[in-house]
Parts: sequence; structure tokens; C-alpha cells
Amino acid sequence: MAKEYGRNARVSSEMQKELSFILQREISDSRLGFITINDVEVTKDLAVAKVFFTVMNADDVTKKHNTKVLNELAPIIRHELAKRMRLRHISELRFYYDDSFDKGMRVAQLLSSIHKDSSSHQD
Repeated sequence: MAKEYGRNARVSSEMQKELSFILQREISDSRLGFITINDVEVTKDLAVAKVFFTVMNADDVTKKHNTKVLNELAPIIRHELAKRMRLRHISELRFYYDDSFDKGMRVAQLLSSIHKDSSSHQD
């Protein structure tokens, strides 16, 4: 039986914290917006880490651009991550835009409009 909170989860959690710090303090690229690391999923063998992020006030073009820039900077970010984490091998980083926040905002807008419509019909 697998551990409920195993090594992958611990590595993912620590990697998320360190990546957030690195992107805020160490990487100063003017092409990037204000980036938030939402989640990190590490494969069982720790070879690859999928890093999910969001960007504040970004349109679709900006989201794609930030994804491209982060994947270009991945080797530099990985090197910084290697300095901070006590692992023999650091996972290959792959950045993906996390659209769950955008979907959540859309659902909230739809629910709000339904609520307004139902309250106007009751009057």
C-alpha cells in the first residue's frame, strides 16, 4: 500500500515553494509578468516536473508568451533550483499555464448572472 503523503508529494511541495521564490527573486526577465506557481506534479521517478502557473491580468497571447519564455528559461531555473534543493537529480521542468482559475471566474460570473436573473423575475 502506498504512503498517503509520499516522497513525490514532499518533493512537489518543496519544489513549488522554491520555484515561487526563484521566479520572484532570482529571475528578472522583463518578458515575464507576475507569475504564481499553482501546482507542481512530479513523475514517480522524479525525472520530469510539470509546473502549473498563472499570470495576473493576462490575455491569451500573454499566457502563451509567458509559457514559451518560461520553457526557454527552464534550464536556468532548474540550475537555481538545484542550488536550493537537496536532491541528487533535479527534475526536468516543463511549464504549463493553469486555466483552472480562469474557468472558476467564468463559472462565478455565470452563477452571478443566473442569480441576478432569478431575483429580477421574483420582483
